[in-house]
Amino acid sequence: MTQSKLIPNMAYSHLASDEQIERTAKALETHGIHVLVAENGEDAKTKLFETIPAGAEVFTGLSATLSTLGIPAEVDKRYNSVRVKLATMDQKTQMREMVKLGATPEYIVGSVHAVTEDGTVVIASNTGSQLAGYAASATHVVWVVGTQKIVPNLDEAMKRIREYTLPLEDERLLQAYGMNSNISKLLIVHKEVTPGRTTMILVKENLGF
Repeated sequence: MTQSKLIPNMAYSHLASDEQIERTAKALETHGIHVLVAENGEDAKTKLFETIPAGAEVFTGLSATLSTLGIPAEVDKRYNSVRVKLATMDQKTQMREMVKLGATPEYIVGSVHAVTEDGTVVIASNTGSQLAGYAASATHVVWVVGTQKIVPNLDEAMKRIREYTLPLEDERLLQAYGMNSNISKLLIVHKEVTPGRTTMILVKENLGF
C-alpha cells in the first residue's frame, strides 16, 4: 500500500507545559472563547457532555481526536445526532439539504489543528465542510483539543499544520482511501464575537493531529 512521502516534524507532538496552557487559556478567554482544562480524555468527555444539554441537536465534525475518544458514537446515542439523520438521506436527491444540516446545527463538536499562546485558533481542511459551522453558522461550537497543538504564535501554527498535521493526515487518507490530503482551506479565528458561543476543552493528552 502506498505511503505518504511527507515526514512529520515530531517537535510538534510534545504536550504543552502547565504554564503554556494557563497562558493560552487566559488569552482565549480574553478573545471570547471559554476554556475548560481536562486532565485526560475521559475527563474531556465528561466536560463535553456536561457542556451540551440533553436533547440538543449535535453534529460531530470528522476528527481524529473525537474518533480516538469514541465521541461520535456517544453523541449518536445521547443526542439528536445530525450524522444519524444524514445516514438516512439520499445523496443523489437530498445533497443540498444534507449540506445545510451539517453546516447549521445547534451544536457542532470537533477539534482544531493549532492554538496559539496569544489566543488564535487555526483549522485546516481539504474540503472545508466543517468550517462554515465553526466560523458562524452553528449556534454553539465545542472544540476538544490535545495540548500538543499549543504553539507560541501564528507563524508556528502555520508551520505545525504544514510540517506535522498534513503529513499525518496525508498518511491517514492514503491508508483509508488511497488519496492524498491537501491544505485547501484554512479558518483562522482571532476572536469569538458572540458571547457564550464557543468552548474549547484543552486536554493534557496527545490527541489527534
